[in-house]
Amino acid sequence: MDITTASALVTGGAGGLGEATVRQLVAAGTAVVIADLNDEKGKALEAELGDRVRYVATDVLDEASVNAAIAVAEELAPLKIVVNAHGGGAGASRVVGRDGEPASFEQFQWYINLFLNGTFNVLRLGAAAMARNTADEDGARGVVINTASIAAFEGQIGQTAYSAAKGGVVGLTLPAARDLTKQGIRVMAIAPGTFFTPAFKMEREEADQKWGSAVPFPNRMGSPSEYAALVQHIAENNYLNGEVIRIDGALRFQPK
Repeated sequence: MDITTASALVTGGAGGLGEATVRQLVAAGTAVVIADLNDEKGKALEAELGDRVRYVATDVLDEASVNAAIAVAEELAPLKIVVNAHGGGAGASRVVGRDGEPASFEQFQWYINLFLNGTFNVLRLGAAAMARNTADEDGARGVVINTASIAAFEGQIGQTAYSAAKGGVVGLTLPAARDLTKQGIRVMAIAPGTFFTPAFKMEREEADQKWGSAVPFPNRMGSPSEYAALVQHIAENNYLNGEVIRIDGALRFQPK
């Protein structure tokens, strides 16, 4: 797919994996909408990157909000790329806590809403917009790239809710891709391992020592630019469809 004639919508585009994706796609010639709720960072990134970038305050759980961001993307160029890279955290989630109390059902629902329901909401609305595009020589009209996690496969203690939500993103990938074959829209997912983002409130060297030491090779945490480079390749390669790609340096967590 020629991404130089396209626009992209990146949820969570103001920070971490999303910001790196915005930068990667803009450098490759794509117009981009930064869909986020961080006005300060979103507007600063828009101002830095120029005329083919727009920041739109976007709640991934709100249909009108997502559609407004899609409309801005379509003003720039046909929307052919949607990347769900939004994040967030509500603390550890154990089925039964150390105090013997059951997990918070509200906390579990929060994770499912943000990471699974929010992802599906953007997927369905973005795909409906892409279906209006003129197909390329392959019959392709666009691609949606969702963000799963290796926690979907090997969740750790305290990741019950997060792993369940990301597992849902994994399970969504293949049937959604098959659903959208007649529209020529691909659906992919990326499952990152331990990546260094602003969520880690420490220096990179310290984070690598604490979290990257378990990664076989390279023996460090991942960089958001590596995630972003994979996004670009997926967007450009029409034969990638219906798959979840792990990007984790061969990290496999073992039960303790």
